[in-house]
Amino acid sequence: MIFQELNNDQRRELVNTRQRYDALRAAKQRLESYRGSVAWIESKGHEYLVRNYYDTRSHVRRQKSLGPRSPDTEKLKEEFERARAEAEIKIKEIQEVVVRQAAVDRALGLGRVPLLSARILRALDDAGLLGRGLKVIGTHAIYAYEAAAGVFVDPGITTTEDIDLLFDARTHLRFAAAPEVSERTLIGLLRRVDHSFDRSAQTFRAVNRDGYLVDLLKPLRNPPWKRERGSLGTAADELEAVSTTGLTWHESAPTFDAITVDERGGPVRIIATDPRVFAAHKWWLSRRADREPTKRTRDEAQARAVAQLVARYLTHLRYQADELRMLPREVFEEAEPLFQSTEPISSFIG
Repeated sequence: MIFQELNNDQRRELVNTRQRYDALRAAKQRLESYRGSVAWIESKGHEYLVRNYYDTRSHVRRQKSLGPRSPDTEKLKEEFERARAEAEIKIKEIQEVVVRQAAVDRALGLGRVPLLSARILRALDDAGLLGRGLKVIGTHAIYAYEAAAGVFVDPGITTTEDIDLLFDARTHLRFAAAPEVSERTLIGLLRRVDHSFDRSAQTFRAVNRDGYLVDLLKPLRNPPWKRERGSLGTAADELEAVSTTGLTWHESAPTFDAITVDERGGPVRIIATDPRVFAAHKWWLSRRADREPTKRTRDEAQARAVAQLVARYLTHLRYQADELRMLPREVFEEAEPLFQSTEPISSFIG
């Protein structure tokens, strides 16, 4: 299997990218704790300090009394406004650092994730959905694995014009989007990224004017007619997840969280399925007689690449039955030789 290992400069800057993006996410979480405003209101001849905020659970604006006007509440108001202003300044400062880091990453050739894919993944993350009911299970997951391993996988098996999202119907998904986002649906979120997205005739799929696809998938249950939720929202044109064989393995697998880089050098967080399960599932797909021949060939190449990546670089992820009980025994055993190969490490010209 062919990999290109990152050089020392690339490794250093990828680490810097992760640290700065983590700092930005932490700063955003801190600012979130100061959402809304505090103000004085008068009631029955007395002034009270109240906090106005948007409740992301119920999606309504709320007001909470913090007590009558006094030296303590005056100090509370002053401290709240000071802390919020500091949090806003902190975010601006870190964002400037992230922009400078993106230029460095772009110059070093670290950009891998297609720009539209990156924008979609960021939107999912900002809405509180990524890793909390949705995770990446298709080809885009390889970007997370290679970033964690510090290598580039042959682009011939990562190039794609679609993104596959696994919908976990067992999880109660809740949009954490800002209050001005009125339509809390997956199709609505996609349209905020690219207004040309529409649901296709296949109701699990959204497609934009350039033919880029977003598929929403869920595991096929046993029995298959078992009723469960299949969409994030209730809009007439919301995406409806399609039930697919083999996805229960991904649903039960550990998640894999990594920061990678998009084509313009910007950081992208990907929460995907466990790479061992990814490889085993792809190998199983490559052996299915009802699978299109071209897809089977690509499935096999991706299975081999990810298995070798795990065996060589992600050595803490052992291919052992006790850690992968979600895989059927025959699926586990058929994929096991992929993780034991001793093929020499090569490099390609990226």
